[in-house]
Amino acid sequence: MNRHAMEEIRVSPDYNWFRSTVPLKRIIVDDDDSKVWSLYDAGPKNIRCPIIFLPPVSGTAEVFFQQVLALSGWGYRVISLQYPVYWDLLEFCDGFRKLLDHLQLDKVHLFGASLGGFLAQKFAEVTHKSPRVHSLVLCNSFSDTSIFNQTWTANSFWLMPAFMLKKIVLGNFAKGPVDPKMADAIDFMVDRLESLNQSELASRLTLNCQNSYVEPHKIKDVAVTIMDVFDQSALSHEAKEEMYKLYPNARRAHLKTGGNFPYLCRSAEVNLYIQIHLRQFHGTRYAAISPEMVSAEELEVQRTNLSNNTSSLLFCDDVFTGVRAGQPVTHMTSTNSKPQPIISPWTKSSPALHFFLFKKPFYSDIHHNREEKTIATSVSCCL
Repeated sequence: MNRHAMEEIRVSPDYNWFRSTVPLKRIIVDDDDSKVWSLYDAGPKNIRCPIIFLPPVSGTAEVFFQQVLALSGWGYRVISLQYPVYWDLLEFCDGFRKLLDHLQLDKVHLFGASLGGFLAQKFAEVTHKSPRVHSLVLCNSFSDTSIFNQTWTANSFWLMPAFMLKKIVLGNFAKGPVDPKMADAIDFMVDRLESLNQSELASRLTLNCQNSYVEPHKIKDVAVTIMDVFDQSALSHEAKEEMYKLYPNARRAHLKTGGNFPYLCRSAEVNLYIQIHLRQFHGTRYAAISPEMVSAEELEVQRTNLSNNTSSLLFCDDVFTGVRAGQPVTHMTSTNSKPQPIISPWTKSSPALHFFLFKKPFYSDIHHNREEKTIATSVSCCL
């Protein structure tokens, strides 16, 4: 393996800026003081309904550093965490609930990648009688662990040595030629995987594979966005279709490419979709953004959409065309040839973008201007 490639992200200005400016916190909420939650908490601390990122099997709290930097810079409160060793889903949910209590967070928005998405759904399901989850963004995630055909071995992972567990996870990473950004993402995730000890890896694989499925009727009131990729990933086509059936009213965010780790190699698109998802809560008590960062004009648009029972930015089958950063997004319809400006979700720190958004499913194609490349890199992972 090319050592220079592996170092590419680790020595990037973004990653170093993240590590030097956002402190890593360690919190114990269980009676067992060996169960330590590690998290990065960035953005305005007065926000009581932040977005929390849950990593996949091979991920650590750093894997979403690109999202932490970008979203907190735009006024959102963002928390990226790494879970302790839990061997049971209910045990995990109880520990996560205690963590939210410790952080004094009543309800939260959850972004989960692969295993993180499954855990987010299970937590919303377990707490449905006293809801703690206001919305979900599920990236390359699943709803039934039986898709991995490993339920019969789930209870034996704790016996396996670390090298064997890592081999199981690496078997699901992309093989064959990929573009340079995806290659950098894979190399970085291999490095993150090496940082996990045997019990951390075994417990995550156990949660990932023990026989369990999501009961959607218990979380029917939770706003959901399903994010996935069109190219090769660890998630099968059947698993994606099952997610669509499970959440028929969910928004769909499709990326043309991105593999297992789109939040790293396609971070601009992922960050955009997250903003669109969170926009629907602007001006409410469940907003994840500081009120000072939302203009009065945007709040008025949001109130109108809410009163008309429509989704912010994504209503009817209209097409939205985003242009250069700093310019407004224009709303185009077939019956109105004159563009109507809509508040842009980006700040000047965003890269130049061009995309199309549709009601459901919606799709984005982003073209980067190489001369205006912003300092940005992200990390993510999946099984």
